[in-house]
Amino acid sequence: MKLSAIHHVSINVNDVPTAEKFYVDILGCDVLDRPDLGFPGAWLQVGEQQIHLMGMNTGKPLREQHFAFLVDNLEVIRAELDTSGISLSKSQTIPGVCIQAFTHDPSGNMLEFNQRL
Repeated sequence: MKLSAIHHVSINVNDVPTAEKFYVDILGCDVLDRPDLGFPGAWLQVGEQQIHLMGMNTGKPLREQHFAFLVDNLEVIRAELDTSGISLSKSQTIPGVCIQAFTHDPSGNMLEFNQRL
C-alpha cells in the first residue's frame, strides 16, 4: 500500500459561520464549494490540503488532539495572530526538527503552527 498525501482533516465545530470566519479571515484559508451533506459545514483549502468543518457539537475536543499548519516563520505568524487578538503558546523547539506553538479555534480545537528547522 502506498498513500499519496493527507487530502483533508475533518473537525467538529460548534458554530460553522464563526469557525469559517476564523479559518478564512484570520488564517487565510480559501472557501471551497461544498455539496449538501445533510448537516451544516464548510470546506476550506490550505495549500494542497483541505479542512472540512462539520457543524456537529459532540462535546469538548480532546485536549491533546490537534493538526498542524506548516509555516515559514513562526514569529511572523505570532505577530499576525496577535493583531487579531489570538495568542499562541510559548514556542517550543524540538532540536533538529521544528519550532512549534499552539492555539485553539473558536470551538476549542487545538491548532499547531510548525516551523521546520
